[in-house]
Amino acid sequence: MARYTTTIESSLTPDEAFAYMADFSHAQEWDPSVAEAKRLGDVGADAAFDLVVRFGGRKLPMRYQTAAFDAEQRRVVLQADNPRFTSRDTITVTPAPAGSSVHYDAALDLRRGRLLDPVLQLLFNRTGDKAAAGMRKALNP
Repeated sequence: MARYTTTIESSLTPDEAFAYMADFSHAQEWDPSVAEAKRLGDVGADAAFDLVVRFGGRKLPMRYQTAAFDAEQRRVVLQADNPRFTSRDTITVTPAPAGSSVHYDAALDLRRGRLLDPVLQLLFNRTGDKAAAGMRKALNP
């Protein structure tokens, strides 16, 4: 499994940062690997998001479903499954002195080919670093 975690300090209030990040269609604004993003329904426990993600030179359509949503705790878990892998992103927002702190934990689990995990981790780190830079800008307008 490849995993990428980061914590971004934001000037937004915790509620503003959570509302922005929980609407995963915003990923197109901060993640350069996302070519397209569309929200299906209202943000919340039943939300789904259709993304087209560039990875390894290909464009992959992915439908993320909300696996867990807790507005009070400002935590959302989004998951996309396809025949080759599962992608699970957990976003948690907490108060911070200058606004909020956004913790992002992304995991990519291959269904087969565990020998590829080290290479996948390298690619995932590069993709994650670019997304984190975009997130930092988006969360500090």
